[in-house]
Amino acid sequence: MNLRYLHFFVHLSLFAGSLSAKELPNVVIFYTDDQGTLDLNCYGANDLMTPNLDKLAEEGVRFTQAYAHTVCCPSRAALLTGRHPQRGGVVSWQQGDRHGSDSSLGNMSAEEITLAEVLKKAGYDTALFGKWHLGAKLGHGPLDQGFDKFWGHLSGFIDNYRHSFLHGQGYHDLYDNDKEIFRRGEYFPELLVEQALEYVDEDRPKPFFMMVAFNLPHYPEQPLGKFVNAYDHLDMPRRSYARVVSTVDDQIGRIIDRLDERGLRENTIIIYMSDNGHSTEDKAGIEVNNHVSGYPKGHYYSANGGGGYTGKWIGHKGTFLEGGVRVPAIISYPKKLPQGVVRDQIVTVMDWFPTVLELAEIETPDVHLDGSSMLQVINEISAPSAHESLHFGWQDNWAVREGDWKLIAKRDEANGEMLYSLLNLSDEKPEVKNYAKMKSKMVAHFIKLHEKLAKEFDVK
Repeated sequence: MNLRYLHFFVHLSLFAGSLSAKELPNVVIFYTDDQGTLDLNCYGANDLMTPNLDKLAEEGVRFTQAYAHTVCCPSRAALLTGRHPQRGGVVSWQQGDRHGSDSSLGNMSAEEITLAEVLKKAGYDTALFGKWHLGAKLGHGPLDQGFDKFWGHLSGFIDNYRHSFLHGQGYHDLYDNDKEIFRRGEYFPELLVEQALEYVDEDRPKPFFMMVAFNLPHYPEQPLGKFVNAYDHLDMPRRSYARVVSTVDDQIGRIIDRLDERGLRENTIIIYMSDNGHSTEDKAGIEVNNHVSGYPKGHYYSANGGGGYTGKWIGHKGTFLEGGVRVPAIISYPKKLPQGVVRDQIVTVMDWFPTVLELAEIETPDVHLDGSSMLQVINEISAPSAHESLHFGWQDNWAVREGDWKLIAKRDEANGEMLYSLLNLSDEKPEVKNYAKMKSKMVAHFIKLHEKLAKEFDVK
């Protein structure tokens, strides 16, 4: 054990358990994949059927300016660590194949202290069901980062019936803890929910932290049977996308219903969020013969060019525009938090870490956090956001927001130069007009903000 961990564990042992085990709240995080900025009925997507998440919003707090990240890896790192993902080395795609076909990719630093680790040391049972995507290398998986139980896949996505990653040659990716398992032909979202329900049903003297990280509405857009013929009145690609949005809502509802049945709902913190905006990917399909999944060359599995809804915002997954980083988010905790309220202040995915710890009366570990507790904002409609500025970094590209202004810096692949877009969120058509040439001093100001953080992250 390195000195950083030793200090953390000794420090935590001094304050864990300020509440008794019976008083400590359970914590459930539902993390959906590629669910767009406004893609719930309660966010104004009136063409969608999302009764379970709409009800959750009625029983809790819904945020209109919640920010995750542009793609899944940094978003998940930020959620679990309460820190900018660059601090843990998550600056590009993370390894997904435990057998090593993509071993040149990164793995989140094992020294990062996750929410699961903190809660586990405070007396919680911990489990992750679904998607990890923070590194498949041994020593970097969920069981190495505080989860007692893991059931799901390590990569970015899998086919829901053949449980294989589909890009390139592909690889099989389904695990029960660290054991590879084979359940070919069975529908993955239902399998993971069955695992989650069994976990909720366990009689235990401890509270539990359960993260359910769905692989939907991420492609391949394979809906639950009862939604296969739903939304026939909608045009493509919205029709296909809507079917998997309703599927994930339905599966979330099964778990919430079980919490109710078990009498656990009152003292359970439920958090729901998407990891990034909707996908517009439209790849040709399987690119090789003899693919690991067994699908033939040309089999289509992508996102049909994108069916997400962003309202007045533009952008999508993979961009720093609002449609790429602003996502739906809800917290519900009947025992302590208000119900049926909406908050418009800026909050981020990094804020869940300190928010959960404050609600559970567990002191924050002695590490630098970039997130801040949301409780003041949750309890006071006029409370200021804890975030004067926002920063996003991915590969060579980055963005900084301050007030209504956002600077996006993107590397020109042709000549290596950095291209700048200075955008305004309060324009009638937000983020459409580029003010960079006419407001050079503001561009310089944002670049300095970025450079200050980049130096702190020790990245360029």
